[in-house]
Amino acid sequence: MKYKIGVEHIVSIKDLTKEDYDTIMDLTEKIKAEPEKYSKSLEGKILGICFFEPSTRTRLSFESAMLRLGGKQLGFSDTASTSVKKGEVLYDTIKMLEGYTDAILLRHPNRGSGKLAQNESKVPIVSGGTGTQEHPTQSLLDMFTVKEHFGRLDNLKIAIMGDLKYGRTIPSLIYSLAKYSGNKIYAVSHELLRISKEVKYDAEKMGMEINEIEELTPELLKDLDVLYVTRVQRERFPNDDLYNKVRGNYIVTKALVDRANQNMIVLHPLPRVDELDFEIDGLPQAKYFDQAQNGVYTRMAILLLLIKGEIDV
Repeated sequence: MKYKIGVEHIVSIKDLTKEDYDTIMDLTEKIKAEPEKYSKSLEGKILGICFFEPSTRTRLSFESAMLRLGGKQLGFSDTASTSVKKGEVLYDTIKMLEGYTDAILLRHPNRGSGKLAQNESKVPIVSGGTGTQEHPTQSLLDMFTVKEHFGRLDNLKIAIMGDLKYGRTIPSLIYSLAKYSGNKIYAVSHELLRISKEVKYDAEKMGMEINEIEELTPELLKDLDVLYVTRVQRERFPNDDLYNKVRGNYIVTKALVDRANQNMIVLHPLPRVDELDFEIDGLPQAKYFDQAQNGVYTRMAILLLLIKGEIDV
């Protein structure tokens, strides 16, 4: 069976069709079942890692994915030792890296940085998170984790709780869920952390129903399939006074999970601060470490499809 997607870069989830999604989900499932089968698929290929912001899971899971596929990586995760400190602009960094690598993984704090890189690069660009806009590969592994558990990606009730304004995983997840029918989103947040008007408008244009609420009611908890939790993004707040006003408002405890639908799963893109109590880590509903591990297999599928172009399995 041949696998191919209709894009050369993955910078925004909105660029992917539902068919692209299904292709990535199916290939990820095959890779997870037999990862050793793909151990030489990208032999001789190099991934360029271009991180202008800190990362643990995104960077390491991509590195693991590339190594598991037989490839190598080079790059930086700290601009202090690069020419960025001398004033090098993103355009020049991308043009330099495209001559050294077969694909570039970019994380950058500025809005539009992913699109700029995509427009200028001759090799595939993969966004590892740009600005507060999107984190497309995170939403792909999120969706794979949901599908793995429920066997479907439609007709689900999902509560997204926490920092919905600054968390860049949120737009990508909402746009992903909008690609499938019957999904219903409950956006649970403080009024200062609500989904941006831009994201809400785009989602509703895609046919997604979003219900904005400030707390999880007992009735909703009994009806949820997925509780997706995010930390408050302190580094993106204009000042600590605002941050301190909203931090700690939404904490998931064992008592809360015990009151919920027992088939509900709890997801979190990590890292966590205080919004997930450690006492729920051992519960069957806690899937966030499985979610993080699924990042390796999902990103193996992404790298294969972008670098090879077409995969024959």
